[in-house]
Amino acid sequence: MPARTTSPDRPAPAPDPVVDGHPGRLTELRIRGLGSIDDATLELGSGLTVVTGETGAGKTMVVTGLTLLFGGRADPGRVRASGKAGVEGRLVLPPESPAWERAADAGADPDDDGSLILARTVSAEGRSRAFLGGRSVPVGVVAELSEGLLAVHGQTDQLRLSRPAEQRRALDRYAGPAHLALLDRYREAHGRWRELAADLERRHTQARELAQAADVLRHGLEEIEAVGPEPGEDESLDTQAKRLSDADALRAAADEARMALVGDVTGDLGGEEAPQDATAALAIAERALAGSDDPTLVLLAQDLADAVAVVSDVAGQLAGYVADLDADPARLAEVLDRRAAITALVRKFAGPGEGLAGVLAWAEDAAGRLAELDVSDEALEALAAARDAARADVDDLAAQLSAGRRAAAEGFAAEVGAELAGLAMKSASVSFSIDSHPDDPGPDGIDDVVLLLAPHPGAPPRPVHKGASGGELSRVMLAIEVVFAGADPVPVMVFDEVDAGVGGQAAGEIGRRLARLARDHQVVVVTHLAQVAAFADTHLVVDKSPDTDAGVTATDIRAVEDEDRVRELARMLSGLSDSDTGQAHARELLAVAATARG
Repeated sequence: MPARTTSPDRPAPAPDPVVDGHPGRLTELRIRGLGSIDDATLELGSGLTVVTGETGAGKTMVVTGLTLLFGGRADPGRVRASGKAGVEGRLVLPPESPAWERAADAGADPDDDGSLILARTVSAEGRSRAFLGGRSVPVGVVAELSEGLLAVHGQTDQLRLSRPAEQRRALDRYAGPAHLALLDRYREAHGRWRELAADLERRHTQARELAQAADVLRHGLEEIEAVGPEPGEDESLDTQAKRLSDADALRAAADEARMALVGDVTGDLGGEEAPQDATAALAIAERALAGSDDPTLVLLAQDLADAVAVVSDVAGQLAGYVADLDADPARLAEVLDRRAAITALVRKFAGPGEGLAGVLAWAEDAAGRLAELDVSDEALEALAAARDAARADVDDLAAQLSAGRRAAAEGFAAEVGAELAGLAMKSASVSFSIDSHPDDPGPDGIDDVVLLLAPHPGAPPRPVHKGASGGELSRVMLAIEVVFAGADPVPVMVFDEVDAGVGGQAAGEIGRRLARLARDHQVVVVTHLAQVAAFADTHLVVDKSPDTDAGVTATDIRAVEDEDRVRELARMLSGLSDSDTGQAHARELLAVAATARG
């Protein structure tokens, strides 16, 4: 792609965002197999980039590609016959950008030049994959990252903002972070109040059923409490029962082992017929070696002495084991009865394979459920008091929220009105109608918010979607977008034909405002208006031509400068790129834009 140069017809490009402390920019975008685009690479400059071209050439695919790259929904219907679409982008971000932290969490690495590479592929079957810094990541990670990097403004947003609910959200957003935090607190309080109110109503209307369910739980808890099992007690009882049942056999085994080790030292094991014990044999061997002068045999004699000590220690432990072993039939019966009681609980309250742990878990859950089923007068009174306290919190926060909206409405309307004045609607005025309903708080407060427009003095204010023509609605919504965009922290902003239905002087003012936004953001605009395109730092043209081999329309994207740019603006103005009149008008637009930006 040719390098950009500065010509007398347009001002120097905006400064590089990274160098001058801006939040970053997208330097390159490659689109493959998407819509009419077979393979195209866009080199995006800082400042204002416009994308123009004939209808049907594929301008919107640039926005689609950007949206897809940053985690948007994948539409397999956009994939070309090749069967796979792909989008790649290169982001240049300052070191302090929060995007780096999120990318590092996903295992992404910066490229050799310090940029961050994003990629997305979509198959014709709808399978989609995302890549960040050379690592495959879930699409949701890229979407989360994009929240702080990219904002797309299009005609869909204009239709959305014509709805009262969206106008209320817009007003809340304009009111600022503190107001939004208050809104979050209100929503939490409202949810808590609704839960308490629903719980109280349920207990009143289903008192009989709940009482019966509570009796079942209470009876089960009493049955478990009567036994009083302890965690792990079932395994302990199994061990005790086995030891008590096998006491005689265990004693015989321990005595036999002890005699083999140390002999019948007490004379109560029939030792007169016992073979020589291990201790005696080891002692004989140790004495035989200990009298030698050979160092090796002396060391071995010491090892034998250590072995004698170990054997004696084991024999002592066996003697203690036998002393503690008690064949107590009464204790065995007690252990077996306790184990039977716990087994009965397990069969009744535990699931397969859960054992006693399942019984204890059921009891803990039942105790919690029992509190929810309590329909006693005391429980209902306590729940009603909690509900009323929660409603008081809702009312207090709702009043604060409503006051914040009314305070913000005046400033918001004034800023939108100022933008409209520059969009050839100097006589128009906008305002907000805020009707509050304190007795019926909803999830977002007590206010019905409607944006009103009076197109000219003396005209009654009407809801903007009813009182504005198509062109006026576009300008009102663009004014709202500009008011918001100026405070938007994202580095890359995309406007997709938001100038539809606008022309003349208003079109030039749209270009002026987009250029103003481009001082602090990288702005990409898809437009059909030459008055807007004249303000661009970078002008990209989407051309279409029949691909005879594939039998489809192919799209190419090229940067235009100097005379090529004049011819493109002339085409946009008159439909004829070689028209002398059109070219003269194009040069005039470029000069006006250069003066306005200067």
